Amino acid sequence: MRLPKALARFNKVVTNPIQRQWAPHLPPFAMVEHVGRKTGKKYSIPVLAFVERDKVTIILTYGRHTDWVRNVQAAGSFGLIRKDRHYRVTGPRVVPSDSPDLARAAKIPALLFESALLGTLIED
Repeated sequence: MRLPKALARFNKVVTNPIQRQWAPHLPPFAMVEHVGRKTGKKYSIPVLAFVERDKVTIILTYGRHTDWVRNVQAAGSFGLIRKDRHYRVTGPRVVPSDSPDLARAAKIPALLFESALLGTLIED
Protein backbone atom coordinates (compact mmCIF):
# COMPACT_ATOMS: atom_id res chain seq x y z
CA MET A 1 0.00 0.00 0.00
CA ARG A 2 1.11 3.54 -0.68
CA LEU A 3 -0.56 6.58 0.84
CA PRO A 4 -2.31 8.84 -1.72
CA LYS A 5 -0.61 11.94 -3.17
CA ALA A 6 -3.46 14.15 -1.91
CA LEU A 7 -2.62 13.08 1.64
CA ALA A 8 1.05 13.83 0.99
CA ARG A 9 0.18 17.37 -0.08
CA PHE A 10 -2.03 17.85 2.99
CA ASN A 11 0.69 16.51 5.28
CA LYS A 12 3.31 18.75 3.69
CA VAL A 13 1.27 21.87 4.49
CA VAL A 14 -0.59 20.94 7.69
CA THR A 15 0.79 17.88 9.48
CA ASN A 16 4.55 18.09 8.84
CA PRO A 17 4.99 21.53 10.48
CA ILE A 18 3.32 20.14 13.60
CA GLN A 19 5.32 16.89 13.56
CA ARG A 20 8.59 18.83 13.21
CA GLN A 21 8.04 20.01 16.78
CA TRP A 22 8.17 16.53 18.34
CA ALA A 23 9.45 14.03 15.74
CA PRO A 24 13.18 14.54 16.54
CA HIS A 25 12.50 13.71 20.20
CA LEU A 26 9.95 10.86 20.13
CA PRO A 27 10.89 7.52 18.52
CA PRO A 28 10.08 5.80 16.27
CA PHE A 29 9.73 9.20 14.61
CA ALA A 30 12.77 11.10 13.36
CA MET A 31 13.67 13.95 11.03
CA VAL A 32 15.45 13.41 7.72
CA GLU A 33 17.55 16.42 6.69
CA HIS A 34 18.55 16.57 3.04
CA VAL A 35 19.33 18.96 0.21
CA GLY A 36 17.27 19.23 -2.97
CA ARG A 37 19.18 17.91 -5.96
CA LYS A 38 17.79 20.61 -8.29
CA THR A 39 17.21 23.56 -5.94
CA GLY A 40 20.06 23.10 -3.46
CA LYS A 41 17.53 24.02 -0.76
CA LYS A 42 17.66 22.32 2.66
CA TYR A 43 14.63 20.23 3.66
CA SER A 44 13.55 18.53 6.88
CA ILE A 45 11.03 15.66 6.67
CA PRO A 46 9.40 13.75 9.57
CA VAL A 47 9.62 9.96 9.07
CA LEU A 48 9.20 6.63 10.86
CA ALA A 49 12.76 5.44 11.54
CA PHE A 50 13.73 2.23 13.30
CA VAL A 51 17.31 1.84 14.53
CA GLU A 52 19.13 -1.40 15.21
CA ARG A 53 22.79 -1.06 16.15
CA ASP A 54 24.34 1.09 13.38
CA LYS A 55 21.55 0.51 10.83
CA VAL A 56 18.39 2.54 10.22
CA THR A 57 15.19 1.47 8.49
CA ILE A 58 12.82 4.19 7.28
CA ILE A 59 9.40 3.06 6.12
CA LEU A 60 8.51 4.72 2.80
CA THR A 61 4.85 5.51 3.40
CA TYR A 62 4.56 7.42 0.09
CA GLY A 63 6.67 5.04 -1.97
CA ARG A 64 10.17 5.00 -3.34
CA HIS A 65 9.76 7.78 -5.92
CA THR A 66 9.23 10.76 -3.59
CA ASP A 67 11.55 13.74 -4.00
CA TRP A 68 13.25 13.26 -0.65
CA VAL A 69 14.10 9.61 -1.37
CA ARG A 70 15.53 10.53 -4.78
CA ASN A 71 17.49 13.39 -3.16
CA VAL A 72 19.13 11.23 -0.48
CA GLN A 73 19.95 8.48 -2.96
CA ALA A 74 21.53 10.97 -5.36
CA ALA A 75 23.57 12.53 -2.54
CA GLY A 76 24.61 9.17 -1.08
CA SER A 77 23.99 10.38 2.47
CA PHE A 78 21.69 12.52 4.62
CA GLY A 79 21.20 13.81 8.13
CA LEU A 80 18.90 12.18 10.68
CA ILE A 81 17.76 13.51 14.05
CA ARG A 82 16.33 10.86 16.36
CA LYS A 83 15.97 10.99 20.15
CA ASP A 84 17.67 14.42 20.06
CA ARG A 85 20.83 12.91 18.53
CA HIS A 86 22.26 13.91 15.16
CA TYR A 87 23.48 11.26 12.75
CA ARG A 88 24.82 11.04 9.24
CA VAL A 89 23.24 8.17 7.29
CA THR A 90 25.37 6.73 4.50
CA GLY A 91 24.65 4.27 1.72
CA PRO A 92 20.88 4.81 1.48
CA ARG A 93 19.17 2.07 -0.52
CA VAL A 94 15.56 1.15 -1.14
CA VAL A 95 14.50 -2.43 -0.44
CA PRO A 96 11.17 -4.29 -0.52
CA SER A 97 9.20 -4.15 2.72
CA ASP A 98 9.70 -7.88 3.27
CA SER A 99 13.51 -7.67 3.09
CA PRO A 100 15.34 -9.62 5.82
CA ASP A 101 17.67 -6.59 6.21
CA LEU A 102 15.01 -4.44 7.92
CA ALA A 103 15.35 -3.63 11.61
CA ARG A 104 13.33 -6.12 13.67
CA ALA A 105 11.00 -3.43 15.03
CA ALA A 106 10.22 -2.23 11.48
CA LYS A 107 9.22 -5.58 10.00
CA ILE A 108 5.53 -5.54 10.97
CA PRO A 109 4.74 -1.87 10.20
CA ALA A 110 6.73 -2.12 6.94
CA LEU A 111 4.44 -4.86 5.64
CA LEU A 112 1.70 -2.24 5.24
CA PHE A 113 3.83 -0.51 2.60
CA GLU A 114 5.81 -1.47 -0.50
CA SER A 115 9.34 -0.49 0.46
CA ALA A 116 11.76 0.89 3.02
CA LEU A 117 14.99 2.85 2.95
CA LEU A 118 18.03 1.35 4.67
CA GLY A 119 21.24 3.08 5.63
CA THR A 120 24.21 3.02 8.00
CA LEU A 121 24.27 5.45 10.96
CA ILE A 122 27.32 7.51 11.82
CA GLU A 123 26.96 9.71 14.89
CA ASP A 124 27.85 13.37 14.25
